[in-house]
Amino acid sequence: MNESGEDATMTTPLLLQGGIRKIAVFRALQLGDMLCAVPALRALRAAVPHAHISLIGLPWAAQFAQRFPCYIDDFRVFPGHPAFPEQVVQPHALPDFYRTMRLAGYDLALQLHGSGEISNGIVQDFGARQTAGYATARSARCDERRYFPYPDSGPEPLRLLGLMRSLGAPQVGTQLEFPLYQADWNELTDSGLAAGLTPGNYFCIHPGARFRDKCWPPQRFAEIADALTQQSGLKAVLTGSAKEADLTQAVAANMRTPAIDTASPLSIGAMAALMSGARLLVCNDTGVSHIAAGLRLKSVVIFNKADMTRWAPLDHRLHRCICDPQAEKTADVLQQARALLSEDC
Repeated sequence: MNESGEDATMTTPLLLQGGIRKIAVFRALQLGDMLCAVPALRALRAAVPHAHISLIGLPWAAQFAQRFPCYIDDFRVFPGHPAFPEQVVQPHALPDFYRTMRLAGYDLALQLHGSGEISNGIVQDFGARQTAGYATARSARCDERRYFPYPDSGPEPLRLLGLMRSLGAPQVGTQLEFPLYQADWNELTDSGLAAGLTPGNYFCIHPGARFRDKCWPPQRFAEIADALTQQSGLKAVLTGSAKEADLTQAVAANMRTPAIDTASPLSIGAMAALMSGARLLVCNDTGVSHIAAGLRLKSVVIFNKADMTRWAPLDHRLHRCICDPQAEKTADVLQQARALLSEDC
């Protein structure tokens, strides 16, 4: 009880109540979504510095957890859910998954996945002593102590930080991060893709995205690459995964100036190491735009269908975003690219 006779747990934010030793964080999403959660994970760690924090996510996110050991201690693969499109559900793995989660004895299971219509039920089944997260505004879960109305506007990192603030976490910055390790540099060197490149003498064009209907036409990227090469004297480096090689090849085929095509089975970390030496990135609205934000690499990000207010990088000085679903704004993209290359940001 406090001095007024109230139960302290009724007034003290959840993360400040003590006794939270093991936390499960649920966010089973792709690269860009995960990077947007880094400021929230940083705030969580600051609030409970000695807690053991497990991330529950998609299989690929094991490498995300390994990249952020200062915020994540452990990783568990989520087998999927029929309502979530990010992966095919593995029904045979679900019983063991939930059994393992319940046996882990978490003090807190934190729903960091979204508005909670489906994900709150998933997190509830983890069997933690307490659960928390966002919920839809009219949900019976909203109680102003553990579940808070989901904000349907604003940038994604700030939405997630709002939850952390409601739970009692301190303010420790809104910036994204993307730490690079020696293994990333070793992989890039071994690939030979960066041979002849020195930091500051090239820019990157990333024409791909997870969904092809988000992609600006290769011909438009080629126009940008040609103009920047001719006007700046920098080398054009085309980046992408092995699955995006057809797009980088299409860009190169439409260019009048030479380009270095690096699309290959590089890891995310090695690709980021390559990008870190660039003067500029021009890309679609996809995960690499958030890598650029984490690296503080200047970028022009071209949006098609996504909510630009939600997914644009927070620093509008370093990162210029243009909505161009009809591929009509090549001149605007080029103008912003030129400005970024000439400005001392």
